[in-house]
Amino acid sequence: MTITSEKKASESESNLDDVLPVSPELVAEIIHALEIEDKNQIIFLLEPLHSADVADVFEQLNGYHRKALTSFIGSDMEPEVLSELDDRALDHVITEMDDEDVARAITQMESDDAVHVLEDMDAEDQRKIIDALSDEDRIVVEEGLSFPEDSAGRLLQRTLVSVPGRWTVGAVIDYFRTDEDLPDEFHLVFIVDPMHHPIGTAALNKIVRSDSDRLISDIMDEDPTIVPVDMDQEEVAYLFRQYDLTSMGVVDDSGRLIGVITVDDVVDVIEEEAEEDLMRMAGVHETDITESILEASKNRVIWLIVNLATAILASMVIAAFDATIEQMVALAVLMPIVASMGGNAGTQTMTVTVRAIATRDLTSSNVKRIVFKEFSIALVNGVIIAIIIGGLSWVWFDSMPLGGVMATAMIINMVMAGLAGILIPIALDKMDIDPALASSIFVTTITDVVGFFSFLWLASVVLL
Repeated sequence: MTITSEKKASESESNLDDVLPVSPELVAEIIHALEIEDKNQIIFLLEPLHSADVADVFEQLNGYHRKALTSFIGSDMEPEVLSELDDRALDHVITEMDDEDVARAITQMESDDAVHVLEDMDAEDQRKIIDALSDEDRIVVEEGLSFPEDSAGRLLQRTLVSVPGRWTVGAVIDYFRTDEDLPDEFHLVFIVDPMHHPIGTAALNKIVRSDSDRLISDIMDEDPTIVPVDMDQEEVAYLFRQYDLTSMGVVDDSGRLIGVITVDDVVDVIEEEAEEDLMRMAGVHETDITESILEASKNRVIWLIVNLATAILASMVIAAFDATIEQMVALAVLMPIVASMGGNAGTQTMTVTVRAIATRDLTSSNVKRIVFKEFSIALVNGVIIAIIIGGLSWVWFDSMPLGGVMATAMIINMVMAGLAGILIPIALDKMDIDPALASSIFVTTITDVVGFFSFLWLASVVLL
């Protein structure tokens, strides 16, 4: 289903051309071939594609065509295609494949990819696939599934290179040449004690440059980055980013080395966490694009109902000043500006804060300084916007007092928006509530209520 990188390189001088894009035209051709049941044409169209692009094709098809494509190529499915599919498409594809074909693909995967494919399946379907595996593969997969979700244990690969500290560099290199069970690719060798506890690591480039009679323990890094199997995947991703790692060891509760996490898996984690935070802030799910209309609607409507409640609260503030608005129509014209500017300012600060919390740039040691900084930014921006909108209001409605009310309300709302944008995510994080999930609704509520109240109250006092 895929072509090798060597073949690709011979067909193209540019690396950018090695992977063919999944264009709308290509998807249309595949759909046409599916409808006329031309298996040879389907294979011809898919053969040049990378496994990730084949997965992209599956994700762009509707349920009917996805089922048809699976029936044509399911028995020849490349294992990497399954590991690249999003959860919704993966569930559809595996349901249509024979259990034996799924089991065959899983046996060819790295242990972390195998766990990824199986972890979200129904218990009954999962059990059928696991029972079809060999005893050795079954043990590895079941142990991987036993680790907590989103933990280091779900990311680890069982295949790694570990050697005793008493070996020489020459013995290690001979081991590379003769052992057939080594990983296809690795950059780090783990040095272990007799109890298989990691005591150091040695990079491949350092090994091949060292004298063959030197002990491997003499050239190893004695302070390797090792994480427990139950560490959260976000913590793992942070360590990779912080220390520019390409791989790290994973140990069990007794401190024994049981696997390795590589940077390619962590890149997926970083992308998943970033997408999850972004979508949570908008109240949507990453699977909305592939789910049915009813399922996607159910995911979103709860969030919209909560927002409706906050909008009613803001409307109640407006209703409390209905007599004021009736006496001066200009207030109704200017109110949306106050709420809009406060909401945007709050969203800016909230986005920066949520990201800083996720990347650990915002900590207990610098929180006061960052809060004061955001307050100062909000105050400066509030004054600038107040001068602009106050002047425009004065000219627009030929009323200097109205311009002053508008400017004052704008400063109050911008400052409150800035404070809400940073203090609310911090407070939610302290309460172990995901700031990305709940911050936006509280920030929006505060900016709307404070904005409307400050503007209308000031107007009732100054202008009427």
